[in-house]
Amino acid sequence: MAAEHIVGDDQGWTVNFNYTTWASGKVFHVGDTLVFNYKPPHNLFKADGAGFKDCAATGEPMASGNDIITLSSPGKKWCICGYGKHCSELGQKLVINVEAETPEPNAAHGLAASGYQIFAAAVAVVAMIAA
Repeated sequence: MAAEHIVGDDQGWTVNFNYTTWASGKVFHVGDTLVFNYKPPHNLFKADGAGFKDCAATGEPMASGNDIITLSSPGKKWCICGYGKHCSELGQKLVINVEAETPEPNAAHGLAASGYQIFAAAVAVVAMIAA
């Protein structure tokens, strides 16, 4: 089941916030969403590793103030604010690692249930043979 992650929790997407600490302890999976809440002059750019390191924004910014990114593939994902020195000097940047999709809980339960049914059938057969 996909999770929604509000980036920065109640602080949102802002300066002088430790997004590394925010992301630690969280597990991000394919299908989850990141919600970035902010006010101008902030914006949001998806970046690559070099763009993240250098705080180099390229392409068109997202600037709705309520941007949602669906995590569609596993691996590292980087986001930065492209306004002024918000990324380079004020820490407005995020890197996360996205893991592959997790199996649905019902699928795992279904495997356990079918295993139990096979075991119960085997016990019944042995009981009939022994009788």
